[in-house]
Amino acid sequence: MKPMGPIPPTFAAQTGTLTIGGQDATALVAAHGSPLFVYDAALVAAQVARFRAAMPAGVDLHYAIKANPLPALLTRVAPLVDGLDVASAGELARALAVKPGSAISFAGPGKRDDELAAAIAAGATINLESAGEARRALAAGERLGIVPRLAVRVNPDLELRGSGMKMGGRASPFGIDAEHAAAVVREVIAAGADWCGFHIFAGSQALDAAAVSETQAATLALAARLAEEAGAVPPLVNLGGGFGVPYFAGDAPLDVASVGAALDKALAARADVLRDSRFAIELGRWLVAEAGVYLTRVVDVKQSRGETFVVVDGGLHHQLAASGNFGTVVRRNYPLAVARRMGSTADGAVSVVGCLCTPLDRLGDRVALPPVGVGEVIAIFLAGAYGATASPAAFLGHPAPGEIVV
Repeated sequence: MKPMGPIPPTFAAQTGTLTIGGQDATALVAAHGSPLFVYDAALVAAQVARFRAAMPAGVDLHYAIKANPLPALLTRVAPLVDGLDVASAGELARALAVKPGSAISFAGPGKRDDELAAAIAAGATINLESAGEARRALAAGERLGIVPRLAVRVNPDLELRGSGMKMGGRASPFGIDAEHAAAVVREVIAAGADWCGFHIFAGSQALDAAAVSETQAATLALAARLAEEAGAVPPLVNLGGGFGVPYFAGDAPLDVASVGAALDKALAARADVLRDSRFAIELGRWLVAEAGVYLTRVVDVKQSRGETFVVVDGGLHHQLAASGNFGTVVRRNYPLAVARRMGSTADGAVSVVGCLCTPLDRLGDRVALPPVGVGEVIAIFLAGAYGATASPAAFLGHPAPGEIVV
């Protein structure tokens, strides 16, 4: 038997049939089909409120829509946040449907010339990933007759300690190395562009509040140093994000109140060159992960050499992360449950496997569950981020999952 991660509190407290946004999960499957992603908009709003209460006044909140770009969810999130961060022309189009271009920033290496032009035409800020990209963006602005809004994404000479995915302190396709960033700022300003500031992202999926706070303080110091070198005050310093969520056994939630208190002190002590700068934190999974549940129906229960396999009609083609094949080195179990037996006592270990013809398609590895039969619905939690759009939906030609917001 192997442990599971903690079920998010809103769902862990339930007994009997699982409800999401007050609606019966099994009834949702009956109405909308299986497999089905369900997102509770109220839980996203509650996370935004937690952020606002914890962080210093004046720190903007941006939503990184790569975590979940579902249009119906973006419509609910957009009024709650100060900006949207995108990483493709496709995401840009979705963001423009719910926010003006001035509230959108565009990051990511390898932006095509047509993407740069689309962002400039929309009035979005381009987070420059290289000196070459800076020159291409300037040229695109000149062709369009539009002054481009450009920020410099910095590959920092620091990393977020304990982060699940480190984005700094090493060679990287992301951002301009810190030692070269000021020169690019000067070039952008000299060319007449609207320089919008710095984007500095050191890592993601961190649960250690002290590590997040330490990185934010170091990021402020780096931004001040680069501003001095460039001889210009950054209008905005995007401090990145990195707020993690507890996916696995032994994980504990990030203490955001502690992070906010430390950031308040760091901002009060910031260098004079940053006194007139604005600040933002860019979050994706922390805002939406716990709000999502992936529901998938059991199509078979079989025994094989002493092990029980619960076979469902979903799988890694919809929820790659839960299978352990998205950004994890050692496979560990996401929290899951039998939707009609919340709070029930487990009677043994089973492996929950998907419908794909590959041994990688394992959603729960020898997990303790109550009795489960064909037709039951399995709920996999923490499915609000990096689910449907981060999974190989075309693999083996199965249908796409449903996605609804409640």
